[in-house]
Amino acid sequence: MSRGLGDVYKRQKEDSEDKFNRVDVLAENSKGELVIIEVQNNRELDYFHRMLYGTSKAVTEYIHEGEKYGTIKKIYSVNIIYFDLGQGKDYVYHGKTQFKGIHFDDILKLSTRQREQFVKQEAGDIFPEYYVLRVNEFDELAKTPLDEWIYFLKTGEIDEHATAKGLPEAREKLRIDKLSPSEKGQYYAHMEALRYQKSVIETCLLYTSPSPRDTR
Repeated sequence: MSRGLGDVYKRQKEDSEDKFNRVDVLAENSKGELVIIEVQNNRELDYFHRMLYGTSKAVTEYIHEGEKYGTIKKIYSVNIIYFDLGQGKDYVYHGKTQFKGIHFDDILKLSTRQREQFVKQEAGDIFPEYYVLRVNEFDELAKTPLDEWIYFLKTGEIDEHATAKGLPEAREKLRIDKLSPSEKGQYYAHMEALRYQKSVIETCLLYTSPSPRDTR
């Protein structure tokens, strides 16, 4: 998912009766693909059905009447779960559609023209993909960049040696959030002063730099 979460749009629940689609964040990456991110603390027996409902609704919301089916966006559903969902040993699960032959055990691929049109390889690549992060199952031993993010999601802390993309920005945000009101005021005043100084320097350089005519 390039650009991290890309351009983020927070989508509020449009209908108070729409209890099954409480999307926390809807993002669009640089490929124009949609990323649904949900954080769930409370146990829901039918949560998998809710995941399906969320992607299905996103499909219908982002295609307009009269548009070709080929304009349907690829959707990723990222679910950050803080309760025991399903049964399994892992703490990160990935689910996707796969069309597999029942006689020859082969994977159904797209035709050459379809691959060129949709920039995908297999028929299943068109369909939504799901990620389930079972945060409580994580043992807090971060071995990969994804583990570093899950460690943060579980503990609310970022290891000083963490290098995963986006974590330095998150660390700075956490640092600011922990400041007292007076310290925050001083911090923002300092940042504003730095922006002002940068603007003055850029303006000075603009007016003092020799023009092409002066260099002849």
